[in-house]
Order: sequence, then structure tokens, then C-alpha cells
Amino acid sequence: MPFGYAGKILHINLTTSDITIEEPDEMFYRRYFGGRAFLAYYLLREMKPHEDPLGPGNVLVFASSAIGGAPSHGLCRFSVGAKSPLTGGFGESEAGGFWGPELKFAGFDAMVIKGKSENPVYLWIHDGDVEIRDASSIWGMPTGEAQDVLMREIGDRKIRTVLIGPAAENLVPYSIIANDLSHMSGRNGMGTVMGSKNLKAIVCRGTHKIKTKDQKLVGSVAKRVARDRKDNPLSYGLHLLGTPAAVLHFNHAGALPSKNFREGTFEGAENISGERMMETLLERREGCYACSIQCRARVGVEDNRFTVEPRYGRPEYETLVGLGSNCGIDDLNAVVKGNELCNKLGLDTISMGGSIAFLMDCHEQGLLPEDWVNGLDLRFGNAELMLQLIEDTAYGRGLGKKLAKGVRDMARELGPEAEKLAVQVKGQEVPLHDARGKAAVGFGYAVVEKGADHLVSGFDILYEKSDHPGFVSVAPLGLLEPLDVLDMGPKKIRLFVYMSCLWGFYNCASICNFAFVPRSITTTAELVDLVKGITGWETSLWELMKVGERSINMARAFNVREGFTRKDDTLPDRFFQPLEGEGAMKGYHIDRKTFEEALGLYYGIMNWDPEKACPTYAKLVELDIDWIWDHIK
Repeated sequence: MPFGYAGKILHINLTTSDITIEEPDEMFYRRYFGGRAFLAYYLLREMKPHEDPLGPGNVLVFASSAIGGAPSHGLCRFSVGAKSPLTGGFGESEAGGFWGPELKFAGFDAMVIKGKSENPVYLWIHDGDVEIRDASSIWGMPTGEAQDVLMREIGDRKIRTVLIGPAAENLVPYSIIANDLSHMSGRNGMGTVMGSKNLKAIVCRGTHKIKTKDQKLVGSVAKRVARDRKDNPLSYGLHLLGTPAAVLHFNHAGALPSKNFREGTFEGAENISGERMMETLLERREGCYACSIQCRARVGVEDNRFTVEPRYGRPEYETLVGLGSNCGIDDLNAVVKGNELCNKLGLDTISMGGSIAFLMDCHEQGLLPEDWVNGLDLRFGNAELMLQLIEDTAYGRGLGKKLAKGVRDMARELGPEAEKLAVQVKGQEVPLHDARGKAAVGFGYAVVEKGADHLVSGFDILYEKSDHPGFVSVAPLGLLEPLDVLDMGPKKIRLFVYMSCLWGFYNCASICNFAFVPRSITTTAELVDLVKGITGWETSLWELMKVGERSINMARAFNVREGFTRKDDTLPDRFFQPLEGEGAMKGYHIDRKTFEEALGLYYGIMNWDPEKACPTYAKLVELDIDWIWDHIK
């Protein structure tokens, strides 16, 4: 009998309505574990090369893991993947909350969705049963209204939903999947893929709890974290303010993205800070399944302009900056409203904010044709326009039709001077962490397979001082020397490789990095104990790190198969230019030669072909995934 996992993978063909169940053996779960590795496995196995991301041949995968949903903190996440309509490469997005565990309780570790339904449908999964139901009545609805209808139709308020909004139905390439309205699978346009398949929602309800091999061991780790979370500055800081705490920190450091990453400080930072939001708008704190850290919150707004419903959650750091300082906006209520609109209509706040900031920058530089501007006031700081453009993008109106293309395609249409202002990698808009202020984060933007992503290796500040809890926590990986945040030399690249393998395992195991080192409290030794206690496997940190490394190589192989090359592993021109404005980092920029040297070293450490930026046959053999060679040789 398996412990930790259900042992069942659900396969659904929306074209034929065929439903089958796969029951992989234990070796499959131990080799791939779940999450990102499951995504890459099925995308490579089940999808032909060069499929249209919006065609029926794209494969959409939802995956928990061998330990996801077990009764302990930080095991709440799930992954969703497909060929990205935004980048044309490996698409992946993670989210926390309750839906991932509920999928496990309903009897399945993952689901693989193919084809396209002729009419709008949703999936109803409950205790091993699966139904494809008509969704015509909720097609076109915002996420909240659609969820309300589903709860009434099913008659159970304990259901957990993932669903899309109008933006995904209209195939905006950076559309999200909303998970119980306040948790978002936000990146790479996974909601768009759902929309292209006429799949409005997936509803789960289960009563089968996860069986663990040694609940006493699992419980001891959970109890220790619950007991000590207030004494750990990283975990308790997350509880008090969550990610919005970073706004003032980065502004003080001179690395807060402002005006399309031109500047590193923002005069209105205090107005959009986490402190200000929690003091004035907090409704209540909340958390994800079985987690004692409780880093989430709900906020509400009622002023003479608009109302914000608390059920759509709270803007995180990325949103406060993406719709705030990076657009020159210091109106907190408007930014919170923008977050609600994106969650209701189904848009990624990072890509949405980046696209608006790009257009504002182009307008200031005189690069926008008059038929784009059409009388709009596109100056930085226009909060009312920001809100209008979010709605116009979701519904394909006016300038929203251009914004719906994303930064890369808009820049290509506008020409070479605009392309210099395009802050994107592989077609995905860059998160709101300036690569000039965090060398490992910036390097990760360039090399990660899904396009710019800040959750790859941990922030450089965690490894800067020998007494920092984050640095102390990574000693079991052999990382014993603190490094400057701006260092992009060989030791930093070595650190990046090791940490990306650990983070890679997190993304395979449904693990939230806000509950585990180096960002939070749970140690690597406790991580191993949790896997042992849940599955009963005699395992080690080395084996788990190899799972993470395996997932990175599988995602890289998918991109190579789809035509990506070394030239795609790069950074926007803006990061090679000096920071403008005032602040501690004024004038700083990334050196191109240093970056290229780091890139070559990275390929060498990974044992990848330096010209093709591709795993070698020897590396695939070492990782026990040599079957992939036939896909990329």
C-alpha cells in the first residue's frame, strides 16, 4: 500500500470525453515525485513537438506530489503546466491554498488533460468519480460569480475550485488560473490554455485523507515549526506582513523597480507599503492548508470611487510594485482594486503591470504611434488609466488589444528602440525584483526554462552574512561562504546551481518555500524526515536534490525540443544599463562580459552542451532519464 500518494493519475480527453486512470508504480513516484517533474514528463511523452499552444494538441497537466496534502505545514501547493502561449516553451505555474490537497483527497495525484471540448465544460472530481459537465451558464463570468454558481449547482460549500475568467476565454496569453479566488497560478498563461480547451473550471471534493507511514515523525516536525515560528524572524515576518514587507526594504536598498525598471527608488513607496496596507485595509489574516505560518491575508476597500471584495485576497509584493511603483502609481486603494480586477478577470498582475509600464515608458520616449495613444493620458502615475487598461485587456477593447499581446510582441511591433525598453525574458515579463540588485535572482531570470521567474534559488540577501538565518540554513548543501548580493562570480553560480536544485525539489514536492529554508523555518534535516515519515522511503537530501536537478533538465529538454537555444538565455537590455534616479544603487548595472562568463560556467557545472545549452547524454544517464535523449539529439 502506498503512503503519501494516491497512486492514480487521471487522464481526460476533452475532444472524445474519454476518461482513464493510470496507476504508476512506486519507482515512478520516487524518480519524478510530482509537480514540475510530472509536468515535464507528460509534456514530453504525451505531446508532439511544435504543437500550437492554443491548439487541441497542447497538453495541460495539474500535479500534486508524493507528499502533497499530508498533514503538515507547507505541503499545500500544486503545479500546472503546458506549452506556454506566452513563451512558446515549457510553461509552469505553482499555487498554494487548498485545491492541491483536495485533489489528493478526491483520489488523484495528478491529471493530464488533452484535446478541446466543443462547448464550455467544467470537471467535477469527487472521491474517485469524474464527470465532465456543461459550463455554458458560467462561460464569460468573472471568477467569483462563476464560483458562486458552482457552489449552488453542486450544493456543497466545501468544494475547492480552480477556474478561469474572461481574459483566458479571450485568450490573453498571460491569463491566470484562480484557485479559490485568492490563490493564483499566475505565470506562463496556464489559464489561457484552459480557455483554449473550453475548460472553465475544475472542482474537487474528497474525503480520503493522506495515509502516512510514520505520523509521529511527521507530527513532531509540524509541532516544532508551530512552536518556534514566532521566534524565527523569517517565518514570523511572513506572518506579520507577508511579501508586502519587501516594498520599503527594497526602496531603502535602491532596488525597488520604478517606471519600467528605469529607477530603483520611488517617492510614494510608503503609500503602497505592506505596513500601510495592513494598518489601513486588513480584514483578516489567513493561511493555506495545514500551515501554521499563516502568511496570507484579506483586505478590503470602500471609498467614493470603488469597492474591493476581501475574498479576492491581498496584493502581494509583486502586485504592489507591478501595478504601483513600476507604473509610477502611489494610490494604494487603486493598486488593491487593480489586484481585485486581475483576480476577477483572470490576469497575471506581473505581466499586466509590466505591459502597462512598458507602454508608459514608450509613450514618455515618444515611441507610440498616435493610433495606439488615441487620446489616452499614458503618463506614469495615472491610476485611473491603469484600472481601465486592466479591463480593456481582459475584454480586448481599444489599447487593451495591444496590451494583450504582452511586452515582447508589442516591442517587436513598435521597433528596435522599443525593444530596448522591453523588460522580458523568453517572452515573459520580469518579476518585480531588479536583476541589478540581486545577482543570483537576475541570473535565474536568464536561464530558467519558463522565462523570467524569481522563485528559482532564493534571494541573494539570504546568503550575504554569515549570521543570517538563511545562510546558516544552507550549510548542509556545502554552501559555507557568505557572498555579496551583487556578486555574479563563480562561487555565486555554484550557489545558484545548488539552490536551484533544492528549489526544483520544492516545485516537485508541493512544498511552499515560505515554510522551508532558506526563506523560512523548516530545516533540510526536517525536510528529509518529512519525506521519510510520509512515504516510508529511506531517503536523503542527496536523493531529493537529484529530483530537483532532474526536473530542471527535463524542462530544459522540452525547450530544446521546441527550438530554444543559448541565445534565449539572456537578460533585457535595461539590466545592462545604469539605474537612473536617486538611491543607493544609482548608476549600477550588470556587466555583459561577467554575465556571459557566468552563463558559460553554469552550462559547465550543469554538464550541458555549451553551444546548444542542452543536457548531454551523460547527464541524462546520470539522472536516470536517458529516454529523453531521443527527444533532443
